[in-house]
Amino acid sequence: MALSDAAAFIRANLPVLPVPGIAEIRLHKAVPSSRVGRLAADGDGPPPYWAHHWAGGLALARHVLDHPDVVAGRRVLDLGAGSGLVAIAAAKAGAAQAIAVEPDRHALAALALNAALNDVRIDVRAADVAALDVPDVDTVLVGDLFYSDELVETVTAFLDRCLDRGIDALVGDPWRRPLPLARLDEIARYEVAETGGATKPSGVFRFHRDGP
Repeated sequence: MALSDAAAFIRANLPVLPVPGIAEIRLHKAVPSSRVGRLAADGDGPPPYWAHHWAGGLALARHVLDHPDVVAGRRVLDLGAGSGLVAIAAAKAGAAQAIAVEPDRHALAALALNAALNDVRIDVRAADVAALDVPDVDTVLVGDLFYSDELVETVTAFLDRCLDRGIDALVGDPWRRPLPLARLDEIARYEVAETGGATKPSGVFRFHRDGP
């Protein structure tokens, strides 16, 4: 499905709804009638995870809006941005630049629509973290990317390169099994409601170097 066709599908089938616990932001959101799996039919793309709310992103976006000083006036990268929730929160909180990096082309269409919907400017870039160069930013925000052992290794290596450049990194995650807790300091905790699930705790963490 071409990007323009994906955008048309999203506008027609994913209604605009407020984000649970984040009334400041509205997003195109999958509902049962959306049949959003059609976007990935016939091998046309990965499962549309971006169309649903995930705990880590919800917590991280809430934290950014509640503590705008972590992004205000800074250049911010939302890594694996999905539909753009965290990047939009950063832009609303006063980031000098909000960059959203995402490999799924259908998510890229949603990102553009959601940025316009929330009246913010997002620099949307198509890229996979495994091939991503360290960008010229001050802060990296990572919501819900530590969900497999392979991805943990890839994301951790990227964040280590960011630390080498003096770039801060904040992570949002509901303590999924692969989360590298030895590399994280919890700085906040929120009760959030993922799509299709009950309210659950999710943490916001500062990523740090390994060892003393």
